Amino acid sequence: MSGILSFPSIVLPDWCSTSSCRRGVRMAAAHTTHAGLSLEAMAIKPPSHPTYDLNGIVKLALAEDAGNRGDVTCMATIPVDMEVEACFLAKEDGIIAGIALAEMVFQEVDPSLKVEWSREDGDYVCKGLQFGKVYGRAHSIVVAERIALNFMQRMSGIATLTKAMADAAYPAYILETRKTAPGLRLVDKWAVLIGGGRNHRLGLFDMVLIKDNHISIAWGISNALRSVDQYLERENLQMEVEVETRTLVEVKEVLQYSSQMKTSLTRIMLDNRVIPLPNGDVDMSMLKEAVELINGKFETEASGNVTLKTVHKIGQT
Repeated sequence: MSGILSFPSIVLPDWCSTSSCRRGVRMAAAHTTHAGLSLEAMAIKPPSHPTYDLNGIVKLALAEDAGNRGDVTCMATIPVDMEVEACFLAKEDGIIAGIALAEMVFQEVDPSLKVEWSREDGDYVCKGLQFGKVYGRAHSIVVAERIALNFMQRMSGIATLTKAMADAAYPAYILETRKTAPGLRLVDKWAVLIGGGRNHRLGLFDMVLIKDNHISIAWGISNALRSVDQYLERENLQMEVEVETRTLVEVKEVLQYSSQMKTSLTRIMLDNRVIPLPNGDVDMSMLKEAVELINGKFETEASGNVTLKTVHKIGQT
């Protein structure tokens, strides 16, 4: 079965920028057509979520910026009919992410803006590369650019780190956690997909994850598993079930339960089995012992102390 490693997302700041070009500025209104970016046209689609509204997040971000008055600086300094071209520049090497979301921002601000890209989400870009342009009303571009860049910088940072982690973890694969920015969970998890990782549960609704709190309240790991199996059968639900184990004793109890009972369990989390050593190395012995004990009966997930320094050794277990 596959090995899995989970890690919280990290953001690299100031990842990309736009540079306005005054060459070719015209003092006439533009009427370029732009149909927006459909889901089918996206290089890597966002995770499917029953209630999350990406368009709503874009509108919220723009409203947060505009307040009750709009961009007073633009209104004071930029002629309403001035047109410009702005270029997207990479300020660091890495994986570009958020292009599709940025295009949604420009479409929301002004459907007449024309956006062109020479790269797509998931591509590697080098520092200094110009990878996109936007043409149209200067006022609209300036209003949209910071929101677009905020999404792209965050997503590109997450995607770049995910790619590094995923490459180092092979043959295991990388999952993110629920430790995401409130309100931006789908955006963060989308960036993980763009970077070559996989999604863990999107929320509390799409997977059963029995953690230490549930186990303590249920008076033991077997009781918690039994309650989950009974609940899923009663509600006629089929979904993945994962249980967190903190000790080898708990792993053995889970395996004993699964050998005696019909269970929906699919994955065992091995929490904090990677022990940092004073010399900077890590002790993998507890993790290896647990994986060998499980012996492919279930997927195994390593959680805790998963970093770029440790992820390769963890993945090899």
